Amino acid sequence: MRMAAIFGMNQVVSHGFGMFLFAALVPMMRDSIALSHWHLATIGALTQLAYLGGALLLGLVGHRLGTARLALATGGITSLLLFTLSQLQTPLLIILALTCLAASAAISWGSIVEIVSRHAGAEQRSGCLSTISSGTAWGYGLNGLLILLVVPALGWQRGWQLAGLMGLLVMGLTWHMLRTLKRQPATQGEGPVAAIPVTRLLATICGERTALCACLICFLVGFTTMPFSNWLNTYLDQLGLPATLGGYTWTTVGLTGMVAGLLTGKLADRKGPELALLVIFGGFALGLLAFVQDPARFALVAGFGYGLMYFPMWGILAGWVGQRYSPTATMQISGICMVTFGLGGTLGNLLAGYLREATGALDTVYLMLALASVVLALLGLWLYRAGPRPDPACPTA
Repeated sequence: MRMAAIFGMNQVVSHGFGMFLFAALVPMMRDSIALSHWHLATIGALTQLAYLGGALLLGLVGHRLGTARLALATGGITSLLLFTLSQLQTPLLIILALTCLAASAAISWGSIVEIVSRHAGAEQRSGCLSTISSGTAWGYGLNGLLILLVVPALGWQRGWQLAGLMGLLVMGLTWHMLRTLKRQPATQGEGPVAAIPVTRLLATICGERTALCACLICFLVGFTTMPFSNWLNTYLDQLGLPATLGGYTWTTVGLTGMVAGLLTGKLADRKGPELALLVIFGGFALGLLAFVQDPARFALVAGFGYGLMYFPMWGILAGWVGQRYSPTATMQISGICMVTFGLGGTLGNLLAGYLREATGALDTVYLMLALASVVLALLGLWLYRAGPRPDPACPTA
């Protein structure tokens, strides 16, 4: 449990602060820094590309680097950049810092996946990774507290500084834990084919069921969740619904995500990750279907389904992949999964924008997302019915 708690705090820092604190603080920062809409659009595009680049880099060459060193290095870089952002006044430098934070976040998560896959027992691996991945939801909550309690009294600079201070604290805890883990025998060692050669990585993704399904799942998750979150408040406004409904919906997302990792992770450990994936994908699909029928009535239900699925999904899926591959290969596949997630999100947003222009409304967009979520749930059902099955020639320990 200590490993899950400390790495969960790493997620709070790398994703909760590194990826999302700027979006929370930008209204206050614009009062003192000349950040235009073009700057914000550039930040959105570059951070997404940087996250994909970090994930791809991890999948291609991460196995040649020590994951313990990567975890500490990304923690140090993230903490330094969080502190630095409190002092920057130039939009170009802010964009550069946020781009580096996004790449660091992707590398941090992949490193955590490899370390946990190596040291956590098979009976608790999915639960541990699911709890860790829900640290992003806790980061959402802490961002809200910074806005409510710190920024009004001390200014937005103190928000960045407190985030950086927490990053240094977490890095110290991580360093001490990794020293302890180094002295302990790994529960899953590395064999001679522990890593997938770069020349075979694409063939593995396309040719082996587990790797292919993991990437397809991440593509569908990106396709549905990223447009859902990007267009939600606009859709509610289009329907003439109060702005507070969007706020309550995102509060529901965060609160659900905080507890979903622990609960669904325990389900994955006890009954298998296939059942846990079916439950969270089914909950997400039911929430979106209800939302399409009556957005005003079921917006909070959609938020519940979103939080139930999105945050723990990363950990449960990594635990599922880790049952069939070595820790290093799991890290490589997880890196490619993050890339397919980004590609799915990009395609989903492009289609959403096209449908919005073509129809003049967002009803068709959310119907498309609901149908895609049903496909995701059906894929979860197929995995559950198929049950665990080893892939031939997969690099296991």
